[in-house]
Amino acid sequence: MKKRVFAFCAAGLLCTSAAFAKEPKVKDRLDASEETLTEMTDASDHGIPQNLLSKARCVVVVPGMKKAGFVFGGKYGRGFAACRDEKAGGWTAPAAMRIEGGSFGLQIGVAETDILLLVMNERGMKHLLSDKFTVGGDASASAGPLGREATAQTDALMHAEILSYSRSRGLFAGISLEGATLRPDDDANREMYGREVANRAILQGEFKTPPVAKKFEYALNRQPKKGKR
Repeated sequence: MKKRVFAFCAAGLLCTSAAFAKEPKVKDRLDASEETLTEMTDASDHGIPQNLLSKARCVVVVPGMKKAGFVFGGKYGRGFAACRDEKAGGWTAPAAMRIEGGSFGLQIGVAETDILLLVMNERGMKHLLSDKFTVGGDASASAGPLGREATAQTDALMHAEILSYSRSRGLFAGISLEGATLRPDDDANREMYGREVANRAILQGEFKTPPVAKKFEYALNRQPKKGKR
C-alpha cells in the first residue's frame, strides 16, 4: 500500500512540474496582464465594480494562474503589482510578483485562471510591500463582489484588506485565495529593470515604468469604456 501511495504522489508531482515547466517571457506576461486587466474592468455588469477599482490602493494581476496535479495539487502564478503614486497622480511602475499555494484533494488535470486582486487600504498595502505574506493569514481577504452596482456588497466588504477576483473560460467570479502566498519575483524584476531592484522601492514610486511595461501602465490609467460602468 505504501508503495502504491508513493507512486500516486510521485505522479502528481511530475504532472505538476510538467504543467509549470513552460512559462512565458516577461514581455508576454506583461501583455497578458494588460489584456486581463482591461477585459476584467470592461466586463459590463458582470465585472469589477468601478467604485471599488477607483478606491483601490494597489492592484495585482496574475494572468493564467495554474492549478495542477493528481491527488496532490498546487497553485502557481506569476504576475505584476502596481500601487497608486500620490505624487505623480497615477500608478507606480509594475513590480513582479509570484503567487503560490498548495492544496490537497482529488484533482486531475490542469486549469488556468486569471486572477485580479484589489488591495483596498494601508494595511493591505503594507503586506504587499513586505518580502512575503499569506492571504487569509497575514492579510485579510474576501472574494470580491461583481457588478457595477454592487453597492450593498461593497459597503460590507470595505473592511477587507484584499478583494480577489477570477476569470476562467470567460466567466467572472469572486475567488477565495485562502492560504496562498505572495512574494516578489526577483528574476522578472531583474529582466524588466536590468538590475536587482526591490518591490518596495518600485511600489513606492522610485522607478519609472520600463518600455516593456508601457501597455500595462496604459491599462492602469485608462478609463473603462463608456456604457460599461
